[in-house]
Amino acid sequence: MEKTYSPHAIEQRWYQLWEESGYFATKSEGDLAKARSESYCIMIPPPNVTGSLHMGHAFQDTIMDALTRYHRMKGYNTLWQPGTDHAGIATQMVVERIINADGKTRHDLGREAFIEKVWEWKEESGGTITRQLRRMGSSLDWEKERFTMDDGMSDAVQEVFIKLYEEGLIYRGKRLVNWDPVLHTAVSDLEVLSEEENGSMWYMRYPLTNGTGHLLVATTRPETLLGDAAVAIHPDDERYKHLLGEFVELPLTGRRIPIIADEYVDPEFGTGCVKITPAHDFNDYEVWSRHKHVSAIADLPHGGLINIFTVDAAIRSNNDEYTLIPEAYIGLDRFEARKHIVADLDAQGLLEKIAYHKLMVPRGDRTGAVIEPFLTNQWYVKIAPLAKPAIEAVETGAIKFVPDNWKNTYFEWMRNIQDWCISRQIWWGHRIPAWYDDQGNTYVGHSEAKIRTTHGLAADYPLKQDEDVLDTWFSSALWPFSTLGWPEQTPELAAHYPTSVLVTGFDIIFFWVARMIMMGLKFQGEVPFKEVYIHGLVRDAEGQKMSKSKGNVLDPIDIIDGIALEDLVAKRVSGMMQPHLAKKIEQATRKQFPDGIQSFGTDALRFTFASLASTGRDIRFDLQRTEGYRNFCNKLWNAARYVLMNTEDQDNGIDCAECTYSQADLWILSRLNQTIASTNDAIKSYRFDLAAQAIYEFTWNEYCDWYLELAKISLQSDDETLQRGTRQTLLRALETVLRLAHPIMPFITEEIWQRVSPLAGVTAATIMLQPYPESDSAAINPDAETQVQWAMDFILGIRRIRGEMNIAPGKPLNVLLQNGSAADQAYLKEGESYLLKLGRLESITWLAADDNTPESAIALVGNMKILIPMAGLIDKDAELARLEKEIQRIEKELPRIEGKLGNAAFVDKAPPEVIEKEREKLAGLQSSLKNLNEQFAKIKAL
Repeated sequence: MEKTYSPHAIEQRWYQLWEESGYFATKSEGDLAKARSESYCIMIPPPNVTGSLHMGHAFQDTIMDALTRYHRMKGYNTLWQPGTDHAGIATQMVVERIINADGKTRHDLGREAFIEKVWEWKEESGGTITRQLRRMGSSLDWEKERFTMDDGMSDAVQEVFIKLYEEGLIYRGKRLVNWDPVLHTAVSDLEVLSEEENGSMWYMRYPLTNGTGHLLVATTRPETLLGDAAVAIHPDDERYKHLLGEFVELPLTGRRIPIIADEYVDPEFGTGCVKITPAHDFNDYEVWSRHKHVSAIADLPHGGLINIFTVDAAIRSNNDEYTLIPEAYIGLDRFEARKHIVADLDAQGLLEKIAYHKLMVPRGDRTGAVIEPFLTNQWYVKIAPLAKPAIEAVETGAIKFVPDNWKNTYFEWMRNIQDWCISRQIWWGHRIPAWYDDQGNTYVGHSEAKIRTTHGLAADYPLKQDEDVLDTWFSSALWPFSTLGWPEQTPELAAHYPTSVLVTGFDIIFFWVARMIMMGLKFQGEVPFKEVYIHGLVRDAEGQKMSKSKGNVLDPIDIIDGIALEDLVAKRVSGMMQPHLAKKIEQATRKQFPDGIQSFGTDALRFTFASLASTGRDIRFDLQRTEGYRNFCNKLWNAARYVLMNTEDQDNGIDCAECTYSQADLWILSRLNQTIASTNDAIKSYRFDLAAQAIYEFTWNEYCDWYLELAKISLQSDDETLQRGTRQTLLRALETVLRLAHPIMPFITEEIWQRVSPLAGVTAATIMLQPYPESDSAAINPDAETQVQWAMDFILGIRRIRGEMNIAPGKPLNVLLQNGSAADQAYLKEGESYLLKLGRLESITWLAADDNTPESAIALVGNMKILIPMAGLIDKDAELARLEKEIQRIEKELPRIEGKLGNAAFVDKAPPEVIEKEREKLAGLQSSLKNLNEQFAKIKAL
């Protein structure tokens, strides 16, 4: 092995070999029943084809890969299904920018030519995210990679749309949607970012038509008054109840609108009078829905549902039978119209005041444009019939959320679910399979030709296909079964559906998780996955959400490869939607990373993610932690080099040669098997933090720090069978640890395992396909653990005295023992060689209880005193300070345990063994305190 651990020298080499060797592939589906019973399948949440790896991806990909590698090593027929999402809006924007740079628009090209351009872009530039997934060590079955727009996936999308339409579960209707006036399309709630901004509240006077005064109405969007259908008050508001049934004159328009009562109105907010604009506000639309049959509303133009905007969010023209829009505002952008309307209100004495007001402003996540609630014809899924069985699936436990509390979030949304708008006004995506004739009839089918055949329409009968495409989330909802080949009944579908677990963030429980459950139950008759593991959000070290505007985004590839300061600064300040923040971000970056980011490698990053993966909590990512785990990789590497130096070209007892095992050998195997058990338990319960902690603590604290030192003594003995037993134990423990850690740290474990495994008697091509360690209860040896722990405590006591009294580490010491039990004497007899060599001791001598002891530094192992005579060694003041510090520590700890044992609630509820343990701890501390006080008095008397 190379002297220094260098992740870049091994990582990409191993990944290429794994992929080329087909190690990521599923087993043959020859025996379907067997394959299905052994299946472990995870569907990757398909990243956008336009995307690049971010910390959230890297975190959840680490979790998914660890699960996949773990179950592969457990012998399951594993499939981690790869694929990417066509990302309708994002991809169309990317390609449109390219076309715009040539001075053209997509309309200049036409739909078909534009779609061809998108496919060209996808082939040339759409593979960034999959290359980065490989850098993370992701063991996806790349031969089965899917894309939501490929032929098979498109067939599935079309099949589902047609079947739902035929069952009356898909319909077309005119309703309010989130409208992006730049993209000219409806967008989902997930694509709308609402943030608090400074704004104004305008107070407007609406004159009563009976001439008795006016109502004062407050709004943050005065331009929308052109579409008002009513003014609402609370039914119990004594200030206005007498006005119910009256009308007001809508300023600037000459229209009359009614005063209505609705409980939606908060009488404490504003003036208690709310303008109702149902075509441009979601809440107002609901109010209108409750009152639309009342004649005062129904008799209004368009039944009160009055749209005032164009697709650009400009004021529309009067292109209907009514003249509703004053000429002065037609064609103005909404914000320009706002200025004119406010000025005209003021000129007519109808503007009472303008107040400063903070408000939540919804903006499109792609364009930054203010989203406008807009009335358009869209396609919808009638969701309630699909939601009912999906709710029952979680209620009955057919699907389990981890952590369990997320099921409440799921239920809250599902039990109040609204119909799903599935159409988008763009070109890139699955085009809606609906055609229209000149009479307004709608035909839905697989193709125009099939529709003509089915409905007996002549070849020249005019038909025009719907221009819209389906929401990207529609195809994503089918992901668990469409990726496996449905609507064909494929071997993969039979083997791997339902899948095992979905790993995802909480933010898409509604948009993706719930819809996959509904569609899976509808079209497969079974849930799409048995468990949903919900992970937290990856935040920065201060707990802030990572965002471009905060300048705190970390790129996982930069952590793996490292990045120079100037490159990091350039990366963080480029392409900002708020360029004025660039200087501040540059300064913060230079302060935080004066030398840029060093290269940590993939394994250190993955181990960091695993160590932070406690279920459901947001993750505070700190690079100092990654640095610590890079050191852990170095520790493992150096330990392996030491083991190899002592076992290569040696008899390691693999061929059944006689072996003798030391207490240290038995101890490390016992601790190893307990670590195996706790690691398995942790992974089974998705506690990757506990798995990482168990592996770290065993490897660093027990195997490297203690066992390698203890093993040296056996290796230096004259007993060949003891040497052989220790070499065998060194190898077998290390080989097992490598398999134990492999799911989290795949690269370094493979590299070391290739060198270690043959010496440990294992002949195989890769660690990936080796069995995951199982705990052997027969190897758990409490006696060896107790004895070695005693020796470790003894050695630590000696080292602590050396350190505190400034005694040179190599200076041989004479040690006296007093007040030891029979067990202490037995432990000394068995482990004396460890104590002499690791403690750097010249002699160990027992004193009788009544022997006079020389003035000594003291350490305790239980009740046994370890005495180091002071003559020629001690600094009296330093020893007194040490004893005083230890006395204070115990005096601080005693009240806590005494209080616990004096608490009736604790004593009544705690298990007897826990109470007994606390009592033993109390007795031990009291005894230690007594001994320390005696020693303090002795030293002081010197």
